[in-house]
Amino acid sequence: MKKDFLAIPDFTTEEIKQTFQLALDMKSGKIKPLPLKDKAVACIFLKPSLRTRISFEVGIAQLGGKSLYITKDEIGLGERESVYDVAKVLSRFVNMIMIRAFAHKPVEELAKNATIPVINGLTDLLHPCQVMGDLLTILEHKGKIENLKIAYLGDGNNVTNSWLNASTRFPFDFRVGTSPDTKPDQNIFEYAEDMGLSKITLTSNPREAVEDADVIYTDVWASMGQKDKAEQKRMILKDFQINKELLKFAKKDCIVMHCLPANRGEEITDEVMDGPQSVVFDQAENRLHIQKAIMVQLMGGR
Repeated sequence: MKKDFLAIPDFTTEEIKQTFQLALDMKSGKIKPLPLKDKAVACIFLKPSLRTRISFEVGIAQLGGKSLYITKDEIGLGERESVYDVAKVLSRFVNMIMIRAFAHKPVEELAKNATIPVINGLTDLLHPCQVMGDLLTILEHKGKIENLKIAYLGDGNNVTNSWLNASTRFPFDFRVGTSPDTKPDQNIFEYAEDMGLSKITLTSNPREAVEDADVIYTDVWASMGQKDKAEQKRMILKDFQINKELLKFAKKDCIVMHCLPANRGEEITDEVMDGPQSVVFDQAENRLHIQKAIMVQLMGGR
């Protein structure tokens, strides 16, 4: 039976741990599987990309496969051709689909109708591959994920939503520091709370969010497709900037994360992003390793 990866809860905790170990083994060169040898992956990009495109294309090549870069103009998903028809056609041509889109619903529809695995490379609702790579990065630097204090500051966006999903698979103290106007998705927030595995806190006080934190995380305040709201969000989120003063309230060995691209001087200062506590570029690298492992898992394991 085929399996998709549209959201972190699509994998059990045990499957996620297996994915982490596989990623670490491939990263260290212990194993060099070629599960995509003679196979093709359709990479659909309805949104522009740097990290997602390069990490998937390089990863597919390293796994022995062939990636096909498909833009919104070429596919016309849901406009020139129905999502159903695209799913059925691609299932006859390729072995896996990765899609980076705006709306989440077409991605769900694509997965529902495709007979091959579908990976969510990003939607406005979720960014599961990013947060899987972030969890791997935390595991490398902290030795564990469980029971850490993780603070997310800024816009309650797709990354925040995926962190909330992650809190249903690993127990940790997750604090979201944001304004009342930029909260994460209410359904996903309530789902994480109802699961009861992690402690979830939503606060408009940035100091409360980062108090004794092991990890501090941020993202741009206005995501792609929301640049018309950039000035508004800059005004309401200015107190949530990660800077040297705010870091004083976290643990001394706290690590700082940003999923990139960054608007330096807005959500994070140069001093912090380039400082000794930053693991930002480790995160970027781990997108490659975790996505390779996710693809291997979907193709049936090692």
